Amino acid sequence: MGRYARLAFRNLTRQKRRSIIAIAVVIFSCTVIILASGFIEWIFWGMRESTIHSQLGHLQIVKPGYFESGRADPYGFLFPDNLTQDLSKKFTLGTSEPLIKAAVPRLSFSGLVSHGDATLSFIGEGIDPQEQAHFGNALKISSGSHLSADQPHHLIIGEGLARNLGVAVGDQVVLLVNTATRGINAVEMTVGGLFTTVTKSYDDSALRLPISTAQQLLRTQGAHSWVVLLNDTAQTDTVLAALRKQLSPDQFEIVPWYQLADFYNKTTVLFTKQVQAIKLIIALIILLGISNTMTMNVMERTGEIGTAMALGTKKIDILRQFLCEGALIGGIGGMLGVLVGLLLAAVISSIGIPMPPPPGMARGYTGEILVTPDMLLEALALAIVTTLIASLYPAWKASRMQIVDALRHNR
Repeated sequence: MGRYARLAFRNLTRQKRRSIIAIAVVIFSCTVIILASGFIEWIFWGMRESTIHSQLGHLQIVKPGYFESGRADPYGFLFPDNLTQDLSKKFTLGTSEPLIKAAVPRLSFSGLVSHGDATLSFIGEGIDPQEQAHFGNALKISSGSHLSADQPHHLIIGEGLARNLGVAVGDQVVLLVNTATRGINAVEMTVGGLFTTVTKSYDDSALRLPISTAQQLLRTQGAHSWVVLLNDTAQTDTVLAALRKQLSPDQFEIVPWYQLADFYNKTTVLFTKQVQAIKLIIALIILLGISNTMTMNVMERTGEIGTAMALGTKKIDILRQFLCEGALIGGIGGMLGVLVGLLLAAVISSIGIPMPPPPGMARGYTGEILVTPDMLLEALALAIVTTLIASLYPAWKASRMQIVDALRHNR
């Protein structure tokens, strides 16, 4: 193979212009694949982390059947107060489980919110005001401030819901809900802040308030779920398996974030298909470009091929020689394409890509390029494999030449 590689390299340098054009096609194709895939990968990463930190957490611990029947009978799936306290001790920050960053209770409910003459339905969550310290700024406060334990009668409300209701920071609203005893209760709250998340539909209907106030409003104790936040999203399945061993399946159901993130899952399927279409187009470009280059090589070297075969070179050796030239074009172009792609990805990420809000999302963002090792290997493999495939027919055609016809070609 070393001999074939040396001969292939020598033949490529004989036709510098054509070889440079062929390698440039591969470099361009690899660069496009890396940049397109890296941009989509960054979108996936940003949407995933925003969804996790603003709404779902990495894991949710609920009573069995809560996500199937909890909306119809929410008070039938409450953890009792003593069980809530046990879970609180188990997931206190700094326990023996280093993968868990935080675990916080949440109480979900729905009802009507009124301001002046406007009344709208809402979905609400009672949360620990200290949750923000662990979950970060994925739930972005666009106006006002976050929840505080010192202000139990302040709530935060999604921008869309606030806009439809006609309220701003400092306004008074009234929440009306059904209690655990099937009665009706109401409370007057002050809008302490407006928030946005990655999902516009959530912002159009959601509000949050301290869990202690929510429990008083609903006249109940405990919580519907415990939301577990990890230090690393990649450890989700590891922690999931460990917790399922520790917690009884008769009392607890542990659901990972990817089973709850419906919008994220649908978006990834759509974008993945788009990237696959781009890769297919790039592969066709490489096939056509390299096939044309190798065909021209065969035509120009017909006499040379005839001479080599007359001197005893086997047909399989002619085939291998041209395949080696194609692989060399793919390898050189692929490696240079990977380097160019990495360089451009770093430059583009440092500058940023201003993007408007996509359909279904609440706000625009500044995009980046996230390059992974698998992405680089895939681009390099695509370059080499497609150039080899593109070289097959010209190489086969060269190996099937008749010696007499090939020698007569240059006369």
